Amino acid sequence: MRVAIVTESFLPHINGVTNSVLRVLEYLEANGHEALVIAPESEGGVKEYRGFKVKRLPALPIQSLIPVGMPFGLPTKRLEYLLDGFAPDVVHLASPLILGAYAARVCKKLEIPTVSIYQTDIAGFAKHYGLSAAHSSLRKLVGKIHSSTNRTLAPSSSAVNELIQLGVNSVHLWRRGVNSILFHPTARSEARRSTWGAPEKLVVGYVGRLANEKRLHDLKILDSQSNIQLVIVGEGPAREKLENLLPRAIFTGFQSGANLAEHYASFDLFIHPGPNETFCQAVQEALASGVPCIVPISGGPADLVTHNQTGYVVDTSNSGQLLAIVKGFQSRTDIQKMKVNARNSVEIRTWAYINEQLVQHYAEAISEVKATLKGSAA
Repeated sequence: MRVAIVTESFLPHINGVTNSVLRVLEYLEANGHEALVIAPESEGGVKEYRGFKVKRLPALPIQSLIPVGMPFGLPTKRLEYLLDGFAPDVVHLASPLILGAYAARVCKKLEIPTVSIYQTDIAGFAKHYGLSAAHSSLRKLVGKIHSSTNRTLAPSSSAVNELIQLGVNSVHLWRRGVNSILFHPTARSEARRSTWGAPEKLVVGYVGRLANEKRLHDLKILDSQSNIQLVIVGEGPAREKLENLLPRAIFTGFQSGANLAEHYASFDLFIHPGPNETFCQAVQEALASGVPCIVPISGGPADLVTHNQTGYVVDTSNSGQLLAIVKGFQSRTDIQKMKVNARNSVEIRTWAYINEQLVQHYAEAISEVKATLKGSAA
């Protein structure tokens, strides 16, 4: 199968969109498929990955309007030339917005099937930053973009429902995979934990971008407790502000690979308070590490956690409720069972398993378009 991936984000930008595309490319390479990546131009951007060419288009710095941490591709005629020249069987639109919307129109003209991946809640980010008018417009735009593709894959039931409400047809649930070999309970380090004050302190960790929309300020109540140690892993524009707001927290900076796995597994609890996540890969990685998770009642993470069994689904903005949950966890007698449940809940979701489903979606989209074109010709 020949797959063209048009993505709003790619290396060197590291985020959920980029990571998902990398895992797809690795699967395609391992299974003998051909691929082409089309992404925005970026300083230090790679020209190939796993032997697949990466073609670049001019970038539009939309992050100055909505701080999502990455540029977006500027639609140009070259996109059509690239797609027509590669002649893909299907086009994968990764978190489409400006570049992806244009690619969908080009594919319709060229009669190429499209599978779009809903991954970034741009409208939710806009609302968080007080851009109410932009939120409404972006919400409609997201619905329009995905309605113009042959099949949309969403990572959680809340995301599926959101798209259906926007009038998008042919929406399917497609979750993300997790590296359950790297992220494993055996990566736990008592030496690392001792530097954080464990076991005298309960270690509550966060991994992700340090930005306002992640609502890390909701953790202030936990930072005020002498027997709780917050560990914040990641970088972002709000780091300095958060270091002042959470003076007792340990900020480790960006971590990756085995170091990141060790951090996850060495937490007692993981928390992700951001309400605008369509999925949240960090929650899956924490669960794979055998760490129960606290997630908000809105957004994709609520799909990943079974309340009181693999973690807690609560109103993380309610400081009293959040503190009560953490204190209640400390007094549980079945914490080990909860850790095992957390690991078991995601162990099957290997990237090979998830991407096998993706290729099946590709095949079904191709068949549907062929049938439609045949019907039109008749």
